[in-house]
Amino acid sequence: MQFAKADEQSKLMRKQAGAWLKELRARSGLSQIELAQRLGFKYYTFISQIENGYGRVPTESMAAWAISLGTDPTAFARKLLSYYEPELHRLLFEMKP
Repeated sequence: MQFAKADEQSKLMRKQAGAWLKELRARSGLSQIELAQRLGFKYYTFISQIENGYGRVPTESMAAWAISLGTDPTAFARKLLSYYEPELHRLLFEMKP
């Protein structure tokens, strides 16, 4: 039962991350196709899947996504970590030493 609740929370957080990414993309004036091209993806559907919460930005491409969206890679990665791994984010950035 606890696992199902955690899985639902994870899905919700991915959807929130996707909404944030979509907002960043819109602010940068890029279509999904244009962002996919900048990132070297053959298909824009990967962008769509992530924006709809069905996937995650791979860690190894976070910097490229950030640069393509005109934002600081460190802040971008930190924000995504808050969605994708909230407990790790809390331990790294929110707890007082």
